[in-house]
Amino acid sequence: MSESNIKALRSRRVITPNGEIAATIIVAGERIESIESHDYDGNLLINAELVDLGNNVLMPGLVDTHVHINEPGRTDWEGFDTATHAACAGGITTLVDMPLNCSPVTTTVDALNIKLNEITDGKKLWVDCGFWGGITSDNLDDLEALTEAGILGAKSFTCHSGLDEFPSVNEAQMKQGMRIMARAQLPYLVHAEMDGNPDAIIDHSYQSFLDSRPKSLENNAIAMVVRVMREIKAEGLEPLAHIVHLSSAEALPLIRAAQQEGLQLTAETCPHYLTLNSEAIPDGKTVFKCCPPIREDHNRQLLWAAIEDGTISKVVSDHSPCTPQLKHIDSGDLEAAWGGISALQFGLPLIWSEGRTRGFSLVDIARLMCSKPAEFASMGHLKGSIEVGKLADFCVFDDTAAYVISTEMIKHKHKISPYVGTAVRGSIIETWLRGECIYRDDNYLGEASGQHLLKGSF
Repeated sequence: MSESNIKALRSRRVITPNGEIAATIIVAGERIESIESHDYDGNLLINAELVDLGNNVLMPGLVDTHVHINEPGRTDWEGFDTATHAACAGGITTLVDMPLNCSPVTTTVDALNIKLNEITDGKKLWVDCGFWGGITSDNLDDLEALTEAGILGAKSFTCHSGLDEFPSVNEAQMKQGMRIMARAQLPYLVHAEMDGNPDAIIDHSYQSFLDSRPKSLENNAIAMVVRVMREIKAEGLEPLAHIVHLSSAEALPLIRAAQQEGLQLTAETCPHYLTLNSEAIPDGKTVFKCCPPIREDHNRQLLWAAIEDGTISKVVSDHSPCTPQLKHIDSGDLEAAWGGISALQFGLPLIWSEGRTRGFSLVDIARLMCSKPAEFASMGHLKGSIEVGKLADFCVFDDTAAYVISTEMIKHKHKISPYVGTAVRGSIIETWLRGECIYRDDNYLGEASGQHLLKGSF
């Protein structure tokens, strides 16, 4: 390794799996070569580039395994360029893209290749990106080939997805899909809600929207997932199932019992379920609409308790943007508005602001937002923690900075978010990808250097 490719990052506060330490991290090329004492001054440092971060926190680059990038086909909603710019500004070094709301949806090998072509045709990735496939009622014959093409797992809906081209699965179809995923030893992700009452009346009040999607819809769908897992396990397979964006705290005892039973069932939740509550959402404010919905404050407290006891192991964004017109911001029409929260780059300060008041350390936050998502996406050997041999992906974080989120800060395509005007603690100072600083003090450095991550190729 040439001396020009050696860097030393020094901080009094380095977040490692074993705790927060004062250390100097030696980076050789793309990887972490060693972890030395804070005052390390070996011969290596004579020619190495030394970056002294002082009291700023050096933590792993975040891994967000739930992002709707929407390219190809709906780049008026988002796109790889704007999404990865926002990720970079949020200290996120790795995304995993959902199989919708792009067009075509990622349910066939051909569709995956179209998506990959969108990336390779131009430098659009500012951070690394992997891909989930889809499992729908009409692609089960294509699923095995899709698992062999490099997806990291696949996702189904148990209710209408919002897009007719991504149809939901019933219990029998879920069983067929889960069997294929278990044989491939890939996770089966589930948007777990049953379809609600089609005659429910939704007006401008947030409560009317909340009433249209009660907790029972989530609870019943999760019960179905557990039931199918037991059936697949009885066949001698080991299914890996994952509940995305858990909202209903009433489902926690069912998830906890399944985990204690030995089923490999995991769950994630999102900043909006952990920092917002339905009682405080003004009527007609469509930027808060998402599915499943943001629920009561009591429900929120129980989600935090489930994070503390490990029932929920990951916090990810579920960044689901659309155009302002589809959000019906001016009319406040909650029924017509697209359901999705836009807040990709603000996850870390949001969760730190809330978590610190509950006794969570940055070591805890790194587990929830870095290492556990990386392990889930089959890349824990490369990403998610500061350890020797792993990629030098870092987030430099000032955990004391206090500010108010403004429209001008937003890097994703459309400058709308329910968090505009929210006071938070914690600012991303730098983001490092594979040993290079790509973002510093609100400026992007160099050119897009992110890589696409296909299972079996990293």
